[in-house]
Parts: sequence; C-alpha cells; structure tokens
Amino acid sequence: MAASTPASLTARALLLDMDGTLVNSDAVVERCWRRWARRQGLDPAEVLKVVHGRQGYATMAVLLPDRPMEQNHADNRVMLAEETADLDGVVPVPGAPAFMAALDALPHALVTSADEALAQARMGAAGLPMPRTRVTAEGVGASKPDPEGFLKGAAALGFEPADCVVFEDSEAGIQAGRAAGMRVIGVGPRAATFGPDVHVEDLTAVRVEPGADGTVTLTFSGA
Repeated sequence: MAASTPASLTARALLLDMDGTLVNSDAVVERCWRRWARRQGLDPAEVLKVVHGRQGYATMAVLLPDRPMEQNHADNRVMLAEETADLDGVVPVPGAPAFMAALDALPHALVTSADEALAQARMGAAGLPMPRTRVTAEGVGASKPDPEGFLKGAAALGFEPADCVVFEDSEAGIQAGRAAGMRVIGVGPRAATFGPDVHVEDLTAVRVEPGADGTVTLTFSGA
C-alpha cells in the first residue's frame, strides 16, 4: 500500500470478487486456458494476459473478435465444466479464512464471473464459507468490466453504491467497481497497476472492525 493511500476506509457493505481475491485458482485457470489457446492456434502467454476477471465468453470475444458469439458461449460452457471439475491447486488467498469469518454477521456479497457451480466448487475447495448473498454469471447480462454485477450486489444488500467497497484483483473487476461508483480495494500483484483506491498484497493486510452505527471500518497495513 503506497503512503498516499488511505490507512482506513468506512463502508456499509462489502462486495467481494472470488478468483484472485478470496481464492487462488490461477493454476486451474492457466491449465484450462492454455489448452483452449492451443486449440485456437493462439499464444497461451498472450491469452493469459487477458483472461482474469471476465466471463469466459467475453475473454474469447476479445481474443477472437470476428468469431460468432454463439461459438464463444458454447466454448464457455465447456470451459466452465472443465474448471469446475479441476480443483487441483485451488487454495484460499492468504488471510481469506479470517477475513471471511470477520464478515459473517456483516453485509457482504460475492460478485463473481464464475457460475454458481464453479463458485460453489472453488469456495468449497478453498474451505471458505459461501456468502448468503451472491451474484454469479447466471445473474447478469454483461460481464465485468460492466458494473452490472456490483450494482446488483449492492441492490440485493439494500445499499447505495457509494456505501459499498469492492475487493478485486483484476483490471476488468477494478474497472467494474469504479464504473459502479464504488471504492475499490485491489488485492494481490495483478491489482497494483490498475489504480485501486487501496492496494494490499493479500487479505492478511486487512482488518475488519464493525461499528455500533452499522458501518464497517477497514484498516490496512503493509507496504
């Protein structure tokens, strides 16, 4: 966290991305997308630069702009099934178990580009509790960086966007949070270059303090 960033933020609700933010699933993501890239004759290294944060069909549309969207959706269904079945190497981001425990009685929602089955599989593999309120791929018409998912998450919790803080790791996710009119905490090495309001290396650097007035104070440590 840079010295110019705030040492704490106050919010009424927290909106949480999953992959890269709560769960480290990079090993699975890279295995599945490398296979897809090779099938398409694409450079896997270049593909991996753009896969994080978006729904699969949206990533495919970026990489293959002239391909029919129906084919992207079909490939995405196959990709989701592959990712759901492959949980090898899925682990919690450092600090995620304690962070989620601290949020148990506080307003929070999962907002992920994964579908419900994949979200359940990965949160379970990482040993993390599934938030009662969540927005998964089935619940939105547009992928991040569109703000729809975060706006739906805020509405489901009953809060205005300005009252919410987003936790994200990817460029698409950080853009989505900003477009929703929310403050964004960037988590992990990917997030550092995309201008979040606060950047932390992992969730061990975040302390959650509930207030008597219903607010939540987030205090950040680390460099």
